[in-house]
Amino acid sequence: MSESAYQLRPIGWVRSPLTDRSNAPKQGDEGAPEARVVFLPELQVAAADLRAGEQVVLLTWLHLGRRDVLSVRPRSDANRSPRGVFSTRSPDRPNPIGLHTVTIVEVPDAEEGVIVVRGLEAIDGTPVLDVKPVLRQIAER
Repeated sequence: MSESAYQLRPIGWVRSPLTDRSNAPKQGDEGAPEARVVFLPELQVAAADLRAGEQVVLLTWLHLGRRDVLSVRPRSDANRSPRGVFSTRSPDRPNPIGLHTVTIVEVPDAEEGVIVVRGLEAIDGTPVLDVKPVLRQIAER
């Protein structure tokens, strides 16, 4: 199997009051403030059907994550045994892709291409790679 290079480009960015990785909650349900996802202007039509109250999965590029880390102590707890990063949600990993299930709180009328979400622990400036609906919501449509 040969190693291939893949190109990803952000579809938008996180705008959040969280600006320091060390002060951000470890998970979105641990006190993350509301945040905005701002889509690129040319991709706004792709976000046109997102609605307040829906849950979506955001895929992000954890741009401050270290890519050379293969094991971590879960939750940075020195009393816990090291674990391979593939069995954790550490942002430090070979491909620092973040996976966040969030709730859309608002889709502002005055600002096309912006959604406001709850439950996102990503810091300000984090690139967003994709948005996907939670599967049970697709079945209900």
